[in-house]
Amino acid sequence: MNKSQSKYFNTALRMDEALITLLEKKELEYITVKEICETAGVNRSTFYLHYETISDLLEETVAMINERFLSYFPQTEEAVLGGMGHRELKDLVLVSREYLLPYLRFIRDNKKIYRAAFRNPTNMQADARYGDLKKHILGPILERFQIPAAHRPYYIAYYIEGIIAIVKEWLRQGCADDPEILADIIEKCVHADSGK
Repeated sequence: MNKSQSKYFNTALRMDEALITLLEKKELEYITVKEICETAGVNRSTFYLHYETISDLLEETVAMINERFLSYFPQTEEAVLGGMGHRELKDLVLVSREYLLPYLRFIRDNKKIYRAAFRNPTNMQADARYGDLKKHILGPILERFQIPAAHRPYYIAYYIEGIIAIVKEWLRQGCADDPEILADIIEKCVHADSGK
């Protein structure tokens, strides 16, 4: 990356972070280009050099968040699933540390993003981050448990909404507890439901 590309990238990153900071405080439709520029420490012409609209910035910001999010997880599906296909049914749990810890570490390291995402779930495409979790982890486990396909969305909603409620409380407390503690709490809640 040459110097001008690096400068361009750093300016874009500052605007991404500025948008996240502003989304923590207010809805997207009330954020102005002027506020983004003031928060990022750039002028309006710099903003328009990078983007035509705030929606363009939002699209880039969401892509940056998703890329950052995925970087916390093992890059192979087998590493994430932890041999799920070979485990005995009695040893199979719907929610486990293999993917809880990377998720919780990302939240701890990116509190602003999650506060903004919970305040503006549609704009921040919060549901998109759960798509892979549903498709590659929860769906296959429910299939192994022989849960009918028509019922799986209810099970998935129950687990995801429960985890989200715990994460929101954790964020409210400034992520004071270690991710390992949160993973223990979530696993105990899940095991209580499954009778383990």
